[in-house]
Amino acid sequence: MARSSTRPTSRDVAQAAGVSQAAVSLVLGDKWRGRVSEATAERVREAARELDYRPNLAARNLRLGRTRTVLLVVPALTTEFFAGVYTGAARVAAEHGFGVVLYPSPEGIGPARDPFASAQAALDGVLASSMAADALDAIRGEALPLVMLDSDPAGSLGAATVNLDIADGVRRLTGHLLDLGHRRVLHLAADVPSWTFEVRARELAACLAAVPGTEVRTARAPISIEGALAATEAALTAPGPRPTAVVCDDDKLAAGAYKALRRLGLRVPDDVSVTGVDDLGLATAIDPELTTVRLDAELFGERGMRALLAVLEGREPESGDIPVELVVRGSTAPPRTP
Repeated sequence: MARSSTRPTSRDVAQAAGVSQAAVSLVLGDKWRGRVSEATAERVREAARELDYRPNLAARNLRLGRTRTVLLVVPALTTEFFAGVYTGAARVAAEHGFGVVLYPSPEGIGPARDPFASAQAALDGVLASSMAADALDAIRGEALPLVMLDSDPAGSLGAATVNLDIADGVRRLTGHLLDLGHRRVLHLAADVPSWTFEVRARELAACLAAVPGTEVRTARAPISIEGALAATEAALTAPGPRPTAVVCDDDKLAAGAYKALRRLGLRVPDDVSVTGVDDLGLATAIDPELTTVRLDAELFGERGMRALLAVLEGREPESGDIPVELVVRGSTAPPRTP
């Protein structure tokens, strides 16, 4: 089918599919069952895709009222943290008569597929956690309001951003290790090309570089206990002086580091201190309990939803990063005297 130079209409879709405009409305509004055949519905959807037809949201909302539904997109590497983000966002949404649909992107942090026939027709806005703005093009197009969570403000393509003060958390964590006397550090870095992990690496390196006599090694691992175990074991058996502390990008990596240290006959924190980030339930399930940076996922989700409501109402969202907290537990201690 040849594409028109102007924006296609439902009439164009009807003509291409050989059906009435009423049938197009039924199919694209997902109200066709029992009213048109499956074959007709598929013909309409195919014509709409081929023409790149997008419903006129303004007109649709005048006729039907807003859907009052928000999509929360998270990476496929969903953890307890993202469950907390959803809980917080859904709580604020419910107070304002909105629903939240959780969508773990099957592409991870890469380009997210439209989870509906047309997300723009079914949604009022998008919250996206730990994703790049340009990864949401298929969902958002140019029409849907967007708020980015845990994302680079400079790379948000004009979208509002809500962030945790992760840089401050890393500074506090590194300061804690330096005060204990640690100078040789292994950074167990999440092998995920995401802004939040870039911030963690940058702040850790800067804090250590400011203190003479420090050394940091980096080992990358997927966010899994098995991946962290393998990466830690390889790093700690490499030639050269052994690090006295392992700084992990999240608590799950720290759990893998614990297993590697035990396999090597080393004790936490007597031989090697270990730290994490997140303060998941896992942090107090392992022994000794984990020193980590607490990220309030529910508050994060609440702030994100409030920001999206502000955008929908034409207001400026609340500014400023969300504070984080260093939680010191039994996994850190002064390094053993040689």
